Amino acid sequence: MAYHSGHPGEIAVQRRNGVTRDGWGSAGTRAAIPEVAAGFLRRQRLIAVGTAADDGTVWADAVTGPAGFVTTGPGDRRIVIDALPRLVSVHYEDEHDIGLIAIEPPTRRRMRANGVARRDGDRLVVRTEQVYSNCPKYIQTRHIVEDVPPRVPGEPVTGRSLTTAQREAVARADTFFIATHAPGHGTDVSHRGGNPGFVQVTGTDRLTWPEYVGNGMYMTLGNLELNPAAGLLFIDWERGDTLHLTGRARVDFDPGRAASVPGARQMVDFEIDRVVSIPGALALHWRFGEYHRFNPPVAELTP
Repeated sequence: MAYHSGHPGEIAVQRRNGVTRDGWGSAGTRAAIPEVAAGFLRRQRLIAVGTAADDGTVWADAVTGPAGFVTTGPGDRRIVIDALPRLVSVHYEDEHDIGLIAIEPPTRRRMRANGVARRDGDRLVVRTEQVYSNCPKYIQTRHIVEDVPPRVPGEPVTGRSLTTAQREAVARADTFFIATHAPGHGTDVSHRGGNPGFVQVTGTDRLTWPEYVGNGMYMTLGNLELNPAAGLLFIDWERGDTLHLTGRARVDFDPGRAASVPGARQMVDFEIDRVVSIPGALALHWRFGEYHRFNPPVAELTP
């Protein structure tokens, strides 16, 4: 798999946005886990994951656990997660592409690791190919509520479009995760955040959101340049419910359209193919803290 040979999708998007430096994006990541990253991982309680299924659909999911449920060592290329994502664990019976993001809402710190994974009993074992940290922009602070007992996870509920309640939940969201996959270049999962309303529900099977100014790596948009398949994960932070969407994302580079939305560099339109909701999927519950000061104000999006 050509993780470090230069990702043509990333390069195309970088050049379109005026980023001319070489070796940026996935080409500038490392395979081994630095000491500071290993220590950070061992403290984490929440890991979001992304994968591509055999039918070509892409899904985002998440796992939670006590501090220490993720283990690794500095200089290693191995991450062991003592939990299985409920929705996508079946894809890891054999070694399979994976994207990870460890996010720490109280401190707004996050890091990403991409590679391949396999299931080992009730654990997920990851061999890393790309390890890197990200800036904390657009992460809202949240704090774990320790005295709330976890709910018993319910059975997944599937559909082809959003229900009224799901549309309302997405419209209120200030955070979601997006998984993308480019054949031959691996899978990636990233975070998107903003003030409530930054994701606009434009129908029962369509969403639109702005791409804000970031670190210029364009790993998500680079994958979408080569393959529009994507998976979204919305978390109900207070209850632990999860909402998973898979479909196709189209990036609109029209500067006129983006100019009408504060902070936007591009607009992304997402067509939903399938919906899965899982009540009580995550054992942890969070209390909201504050929005990030760099969140742009929300304006009505132009479809």
